[in-house]
Amino acid sequence: MELLSPAGSPEKLRHALLYGADAVYTAGRRFGLRAKATNLTDPELEEAVRFAHSLGRKVFVTVNIYARNRDLDELPAYLDFLKRIEVDAVIVSDPGVFTLARDAGLTIHISTQANVTSWGSAKFWCDQGASRIILARELTIDEIREIKRKVPQIELEMFVHGAMCIAWSGRCLISAFLTDRSANRGLCTQPCRWEYDLMERQRPGETFTVSEDERGTYFFNSRDLSLIDRIPELVEAGLDSVKIEGRMKSLYYTAAVTRAYRAAIDGSVPVPRLREELEKVSHRPYYEGFIDGFQSTDAQYYPSAAYIQDYRFLGEVCGWRDDKMEIDCKAKFVVGDEIEMIAPGFDGDRFIDVDRMFEEDGTPAESARPNTKVLIPCDKKPPQGAILRKKA
Repeated sequence: MELLSPAGSPEKLRHALLYGADAVYTAGRRFGLRAKATNLTDPELEEAVRFAHSLGRKVFVTVNIYARNRDLDELPAYLDFLKRIEVDAVIVSDPGVFTLARDAGLTIHISTQANVTSWGSAKFWCDQGASRIILARELTIDEIREIKRKVPQIELEMFVHGAMCIAWSGRCLISAFLTDRSANRGLCTQPCRWEYDLMERQRPGETFTVSEDERGTYFFNSRDLSLIDRIPELVEAGLDSVKIEGRMKSLYYTAAVTRAYRAAIDGSVPVPRLREELEKVSHRPYYEGFIDGFQSTDAQYYPSAAYIQDYRFLGEVCGWRDDKMEIDCKAKFVVGDEIEMIAPGFDGDRFIDVDRMFEEDGTPAESARPNTKVLIPCDKKPPQGAILRKKA
């Protein structure tokens, strides 16, 4: 089974691959549904493909907007570019974009935005030339099994971790209606996470709180998906690829979640420990989505739309000199702190007592500040890609 991780920037792409992803999905600066993500320039996309292929891994590029007329004028040149740099597939949802991508000779994956919820839809896209379907999040494991049985020639991919959308696999108009920023054009403002009050039609201007929480009511606030316990069942059901959501999330999130699912697929770490790891990244309360059907009553989380952030990402180990590790700092920490280093696999994890710290020029320091670099003595060279965190 393939593990597919998000790569919202070149740095996240590198860490996704270092931490065990078989493939990454990313986007250029146009035609994708995460316009607010960093995304990659054309030269960065070319370098990303070169780097991934050097490791024997794959790069998939999202071109999954619902196109307007003006997009169709610009798309052919962009698709030809993706073909030239040898991306492994493009992810599309719009039939017009699909046709252009097929004409360009690209391998095509059908986005979850296309809402494939049956074997009939899967067969339709297969007959058109698609090689993979990214299934709707709303499918049960029995439905996945039936689709694979009836259309065995198509690859099946599904999200197993990350944020859930209140709308059917992301086909939402709330953001466009309230803010004129369309979710289907990559500009979602996540109004499903906003706080709302109730107003009775005959009493305009008079609002009523419909939650015990004084901050308001989160009408649409979904929990986060986590299927770390269900990987063996998903393999048995016929999934070819499991996908982690989160191109707009941090480098730390990308690395930590990727290595947890890598270990779950490989069976190399007990699942209870992996669950603990997933609690250490920024997330909303977890649940298992619709994998067992729609009977669940805990899909929505009403107390708050805020993330649970029990651990703080401190920075990345970016060098080694004079028995000291060089840290590219993302958050403050001070002499006297106990910090934790994690690395690909789980063998390199360790706790470090920060008893001394130095500026880049060797001057002693008492604290590390965001967007600076510091040196910390260490008894052995850290593994490649090591990152640091601290309990909040």
